[in-house]
Amino acid sequence: MKNVVILCLIAIFTVACNQTDKKQNDESEIETESIAMATEYSSIGDEISSEDVMTTEEIAEKYKSMKPGDTIAITFKSKVNAVCQNKGCWMKMDMGDAESMVKFKDYGFFMPKDLAGAEVIVGGVAFVEEMSVEDQRHFAEDAGKSKEEIAAITEPKRTLSFISNGVLIPEDYQNQ
Repeated sequence: MKNVVILCLIAIFTVACNQTDKKQNDESEIETESIAMATEYSSIGDEISSEDVMTTEEIAEKYKSMKPGDTIAITFKSKVNAVCQNKGCWMKMDMGDAESMVKFKDYGFFMPKDLAGAEVIVGGVAFVEEMSVEDQRHFAEDAGKSKEEIAAITEPKRTLSFISNGVLIPEDYQNQ
């Protein structure tokens, strides 16, 4: 009889511990989901995922090892430094000590002109190219640079470039 009582107590204790662990796991899952949902995004262009996104530092390292002609399909998150003030047809994104010129596949979509300062997620193809003086001047004009600043552009330069097929913009980007 004594053994039966001990077995019952062990069974009750085991069930009670499992219920506590399950409750803690459920609370942990809810907390993780809350963190993941902390930033709601609006999608522009093709649907892209907010999972497996590279950081600014990670993409900057990738760019350092690339030569003109190299390409890599990636998704990364970074701060928008500037947006074309004509149509929103390009944006410059922070790469730490440089910027990446982001254009949109087939001019199929455009960014809000007031997006500078927001952190966005872009998906597409990263590459390095030599940008001509003419193209540099065109983009400087689109960015609203002065005539003097535009005239000072006299040499081609190595540029970090990106063709995006989709962008995720924080729904509250105006508040950033």
